[in-house]
Amino acid sequence: MPELPEVEVVRRGLERWIAGRSITEVSVPDPRSIRRHPLGVEDFRGNLLGATVLDVVRRGKFLWMPLTDAPASTGPPHTALVAHLGMSGQLLVESPDQPHEKHLKVRLSFSPRSDAPQELRFVDQRIFGGLFVTSLVPTEDGLPGGCGSALALIPAEAAHIGRDPLDPHFSLEALHKKLRARKTGLKRALLDQGMVSGIGNIYADEALWAAKMHYARPTETLRLPQTQRIIHAAHDVMSRALDAGGTSFDSLYVNVNGASGYFSRSLNAYGREGEPCLRCSALGLATVIRRDTFMNRSSYSCPVCQPKPRNARL
Repeated sequence: MPELPEVEVVRRGLERWIAGRSITEVSVPDPRSIRRHPLGVEDFRGNLLGATVLDVVRRGKFLWMPLTDAPASTGPPHTALVAHLGMSGQLLVESPDQPHEKHLKVRLSFSPRSDAPQELRFVDQRIFGGLFVTSLVPTEDGLPGGCGSALALIPAEAAHIGRDPLDPHFSLEALHKKLRARKTGLKRALLDQGMVSGIGNIYADEALWAAKMHYARPTETLRLPQTQRIIHAAHDVMSRALDAGGTSFDSLYVNVNGASGYFSRSLNAYGREGEPCLRCSALGLATVIRRDTFMNRSSYSCPVCQPKPRNARL
């Protein structure tokens, strides 16, 4: 499943190619991919035709495009087109003469621009993702909704999720208070999108390895410098993944131009069961990464430089 850096790669691509352009045509070859739009295909088309994409915004893995009635509209937007990539969703910017993809679900045409392709295609092999139009509501803290926007608005469906470490308005102190009050394991808290969004399983393991902290560390025992260490590690690993174009393990995750990321080559913990811990190896220690079953997933860590605490919360 795409994680935060992958979604941010897509956001930046969409911002470059479609922000400020009007939607001139809407085609829905497979209505299953707009099932989250309860009023159906015609209402979906009616909300989009003639609308202008103001910008492209992301909070955690939520991606949305605020819509205005016309390019010269001066009032705040009231609705947005939300995209959820799910397990295999792709948003591809294409020229109309390009052959349709096998799993094409939704196709939007935009007002012509000499330096940009005219179509945005939503392609989804497994159909866990989708598009829908929804209302925008004020953010709880009165700050911009997410990366890519100056507007204090957010889709109603995303209003419950916390800010992510790449958000310029993320508050470390606010998260620390939540962690201290939660009384759970550290990785479980990092995966809770209501606490902090966008840190999925891969980057949680990488951040915990970088911070030398065990996934079962009780959150109520964290001191502020330790919270800073784990969040700074998460910020660093996701920033490096973003620079590399994201983390891809198969051909399903691609950016808007169809290219996969390659950060998987730089992982230190995730997926490295039985391989040497690179930090321990540098110290001359023959330690290998271990894998534990965690929340119906896998958790990867070093048993030496990430020792399990006695009061572990699994």
